[in-house]
This record gives sequence, structure tokens and C-alpha cells, in this order.
Amino acid sequence: MTLTSKDIRHFLSEYKIVALLIVIALIWALFGVLTYTPETQTSEFLTSRNFSNLLRQMSITGMLASAMVFVIVSGEIDLSIGSLLGMVGGVAAILDVTYGWPLAGTIAVCLLLGVASSCLVGYLSAYQGIPTFIVTLGGMLVFRGIVLGLTGGTTIAPVSPEIKYIGQGYLPSVVGDIVAVAVFAILVLIAMRTRAGRIKHDLPVPSMAKEVGKLAAFGAIIVAFVLNLNNYHGVPVPVLILLVILGVFTVIGDMTVFGRRIYAVGSNLEATRMSGVNVAKVKLMVFGLMGLMCALAGLATTARLAAGTPSAGTGAELDAIASCFIGGTSMRGGVGTVGGALVGATIMASLDNGMSMLGVDTFWQQIVKGVILVFAVWMDIVSSGTRR
Repeated sequence: MTLTSKDIRHFLSEYKIVALLIVIALIWALFGVLTYTPETQTSEFLTSRNFSNLLRQMSITGMLASAMVFVIVSGEIDLSIGSLLGMVGGVAAILDVTYGWPLAGTIAVCLLLGVASSCLVGYLSAYQGIPTFIVTLGGMLVFRGIVLGLTGGTTIAPVSPEIKYIGQGYLPSVVGDIVAVAVFAILVLIAMRTRAGRIKHDLPVPSMAKEVGKLAAFGAIIVAFVLNLNNYHGVPVPVLILLVILGVFTVIGDMTVFGRRIYAVGSNLEATRMSGVNVAKVKLMVFGLMGLMCALAGLATTARLAAGTPSAGTGAELDAIASCFIGGTSMRGGVGTVGGALVGATIMASLDNGMSMLGVDTFWQQIVKGVILVFAVWMDIVSSGTRR
């Protein structure tokens, strides 16, 4: 049987997440073999401790990628998120270390700062007509300059134990089990709602056996995920935050009018505008969500490092954008999922983690990530059949 380009496009469009999960399994297997120690008969990569560290590392990129999906789906891009992360993280450290603010006040100010800063960027683009590439590039320079000015170019440390818990804490095993059940319940709800909606509108639906099999597979992954983490210290707090974001943003994208408008704007801007949708408002709200995720990621970064550093978040925007493209978000807009972006973030984090354990030089790590990004965009072109 000959495998044609049409077959490849069909597989990638129908089973993209499955293909990405297979890629993750292959990456983990490769690093598992390469880090195997005959003396101890164990693999350093395939340990509960390293798995926990990998997911903690991935969670920050995942927070950014979860909102970057909506930005790209709406036909825009945001290059300022790494610098905004650094600015919010620096402010959090200053409020905590220098002024001794309570945790609730620090979090509130940081969230407001992140949303307000990103909304300003979105306003200049959506309402003033400045190309997003330019205004976010300017924002990247402005935010980085602000954090350098606020910190004086020095590290602000040490932060309080309350803030450190956000980035370094773990959930008790029983709470982790409850989270696993909640995540699986949300997946079942979304699957059933989606199926009912497609049946209602006379759209094709997969067989019930196929639907149940897919949910069972995801359930098995969730169980393995929680059991592995509980073997170490439990589910890390940043991973819990990311799981909550995954659930909320998936519901926003799949089950709300706002989510449908985001996809409509990215698919056909003029038709959406002519149908009465306030396109500028939709884009402004998308940037607001992006700012909220930057604030959370900034807090998590400062908590994880136990300090505010002026270089925090450098290059984070590239990792987030790459995660979205690897996870199936189309560079043309209108297509993409939060779940796919988080799978892409896991691939990026796995490569970083594995190559660091093997002592691979930083320049090779950058080369590999760049090649994978280009390959992901090429796969998007192939799967959509738009190759020239």
C-alpha cells in the first residue's frame, strides 16, 4: 500500500495530537536510553524526580503558550511577552523583598499590571492600527527597559516562603488525585458537549467506540501522570495552575461565544466584521488574556528562582510561539488548540531537559529548537495542502 501526500495530510489533520504524543514518547525513550547508567541500572531522565522537574519547567512556557494560541488564532503575534514576564516578576520581587507586601496584595498588583500592560499593546494594535509585530517589538524593548530600571540591573532576593511556594511547592497526594479526577471529568464533558453539538447540526461524528477509546487513552495518561508525580513529592503547584488554565481556556475556546469569535476573526476577518462582531474588542480581550498569563508566568518564575532577575523571561516568547506551532496552531490564523500548544510546550521542555542532562552545548540546543520550529511550520503547510 502506497502512502500518498493526501494520506499524510489526512492523518495530520485528524490525529495531530496523537502524532505529537508519539513524538513525546520517542523523545523520552531516546533520552531514557542515552541517560541510562549500567551501574545503577536506572535512567536519570526516566525518574519521578526528573519528570517533576521537567513539568515544572514546562509549566511556565505552557502558561504563555496557552494564551499565545488565542493571539495567533486571531491572526496576531506578541513578541513582548518574555519582557512583560520579566517586568512583572521583577515587580513581584520588589514588592515582596523591598516593601514586605502581603502575598495577596503582590499577586493582585502583578495580575493588574500584566493585564493593563498587554491591553495597552492590544489597544495600539487593534484601535490605532499599528502592526502587531511593530507594537509588540516596541513593547519588548520598553518592558525590558522598565525591569532593568526598577531592579537597577541586580537580582532582588530572597523572596518570602509564601511566594516561593507558588513555584516550588507540591500538593498532597490526595489533592493530586482529586485534580486528576477533575481534569478527566472536564475532558469527558467537553467531548460529550462537542459530540452533541455536531449531532445537533448534522455534522459527522466519530463512532461512540472511538470516542470512548480516546477518552480511555487520555484517562490512562492522566493516571500515569499523577502516580508518577506522587512517587516524588506530589503534583507541583505550577503544574496545578497550568491544569486549571488548560481547563478554563479549553472551555473558553470550545464552548463560549467569545471563543468562537476568536476563531472567526482569524479565519475571515472581514466576514466576521461584516457580521457585526466588534473585531477590535475581541483582539483587545485576547491581548488581555495574554497579559494575565504573562503575570502568572512572571510570578511563577520569580517563585521558582526565589528571586527577581532582570534577565528573567529572555527568549520566552520564542519558546511559547514555537510550542503553539509545534502543537498544531496555524500561522495563518483560525486553527489551534490550547491542548496542542501544551503538548508542544512539553516537547520543547523535554528537549531542553534531555539535552541539558547530556551536557549538550547551548548553541546546539538552540539549533535543534530552531530546526524543530521550521519543521513544525512546514508540517502545517503540508497538512493544509497550501504548499506552493
